[in-house]
Amino acid sequence: MANYIHVPESAPLVPKLDVTVDEHDFRAGALKLIKTLRPQWKPSEVKMKRYLLSLHLFLFSQFFTDGITNKLIGCYVGSSMKEVVLVRVYGHKTELFVDRENEVKSFRVLQAHRCAPRLYCTFNNGLCYEFLQGVVLEPEHIRSPAFFRHIARQMAKYHAIHAHNGWVPQSDLWMKMSKFFSLVPSHFNDPEKDKRLYSEVPSTTCLREEMIWLQKNLSKLGSPVVLCHNDLLCKNIICNKQEGNVKFIDYEYAGYNYQAFDIGNHFNEFAGLNEVDYSQYPGREFQLQWLRAYLKAYKEYKSLGTDVSDTEVEVLYVQVNRFALASHFFWGLWALIQAQYSTIDFDFLGYAVLRFSQYFKMKPEVTSLHLPE
Repeated sequence: MANYIHVPESAPLVPKLDVTVDEHDFRAGALKLIKTLRPQWKPSEVKMKRYLLSLHLFLFSQFFTDGITNKLIGCYVGSSMKEVVLVRVYGHKTELFVDRENEVKSFRVLQAHRCAPRLYCTFNNGLCYEFLQGVVLEPEHIRSPAFFRHIARQMAKYHAIHAHNGWVPQSDLWMKMSKFFSLVPSHFNDPEKDKRLYSEVPSTTCLREEMIWLQKNLSKLGSPVVLCHNDLLCKNIICNKQEGNVKFIDYEYAGYNYQAFDIGNHFNEFAGLNEVDYSQYPGREFQLQWLRAYLKAYKEYKSLGTDVSDTEVEVLYVQVNRFALASHFFWGLWALIQAQYSTIDFDFLGYAVLRFSQYFKMKPEVTSLHLPE
């Protein structure tokens, strides 16, 4: 989430094309991009398949036609989907949430370390990149032994990427959270919505106090600041069964952040995407297995051996469950802003209530956890 992403010299250059793609009539603009990226393709033979991505990717099961979304267009020729070029058109008002320059830098860093698809170009209101072959995971997959060790290892690979020239990275989680807080609506024009805001959502005074409490209590836990994905819900995980690995997609929120936030945020996503069920949040025994697999891979990538002590696992367990609170709070604020600006027919306000409710439900339990002496 930090603005200090340093792209290594080995990272391929990414051209910026002076093209603007109309999100409602995208073919002409997309063809201009394809003419540069795939000059051998005949324009008349280019097929396009359109997807819509919500800002918090696939948070909801239905497709949308309006609102704060990113439009995703798959361009290809023939019947094969192997040479697909994905054209992503930034949605209206997404600049409220996403630092696009930071996203491109993160994309390039991850690509340089073979953790991301190829980024072909950027254009005035979007970017083009490689289509990753594979299947999108579901909540039941990320809980299974067949997948969770691959996910833990891939996250460790992200987290082990070195900062530029020995620079010590810093998280701007609290700065980002403060920005979100400043954008939270004080009221809604819709009377019913406004009534719900005051009756179901914690007051701004309460939210401010909790934000201060989070920063004070989580900052001192000693969680390392590493390169994080920051939005690892299951729909952002692609499994390639032929290659036997998983890859993460969508780097809108990627950047330097607390290691424990990335893991805790992922554990929160075990609750599912459509009908959220926080009883699916992983229990202690599962977490200990996951964290041990992660630490083993992380130390291996950092050339620190592969021996992992029980104390190391316990420390990370406490950090992760504390930072899971920050994840709930972060996305709760996000949902309140969506409730103000998005025209998508979805109860964002209800989703905010859900995240804040889980935050307060979880807080007593995780604050009773203490780092081992």
